[in-house]
Amino acid sequence: MEEKVLKAIQDEYPEDFAWCYGCGRMNEHGHHFRTGWDGEKTVSIYNPKKEHMALPGFVYGGVIGSFVDCHGTGSAALYLHRKNGFEPGDGAEPPRFVTASLHVDFMKPTPQGTALKAIGTVHEIHPKKYRVETEVYAGQTLCAKGEVIAVVMPDTFTSN
Repeated sequence: MEEKVLKAIQDEYPEDFAWCYGCGRMNEHGHHFRTGWDGEKTVSIYNPKKEHMALPGFVYGGVIGSFVDCHGTGSAALYLHRKNGFEPGDGAEPPRFVTASLHVDFMKPTPQGTALKAIGTVHEIHPKKYRVETEVYAGQTLCAKGEVIAVVMPDTFTSN
């Protein structure tokens, strides 16, 4: 049985802010990463496509970086949304985050043809700034570790 995230924070983003290439549901060419809760940890599941290849049999590291990035900002949004008394599906608009810093360490080559699972832990640095530690697994193999510093999206992002 395929694992999937049932209630993702990205499903709650307003259409104007759901265009991210990594996690935006409105971007028809994007990855559509989805992040939800698994107890006190955050989780995202992704099946890389054949075109996401680095070498035959292995996933391109840029896709892993994008996965860690969007998992991090989604995790921060989940955390603050819960802190504010809400969960995905409650109908409340969640906070939106952007990446201030992204760091990825590649532990082992990531095999193609295997679902990837990102598991995150959120640490509050400031009410508008969060550090998210993420581990990316292919099956039982830890392929990458990452850290995202996510900040609440500035109001200037809503202006054209």
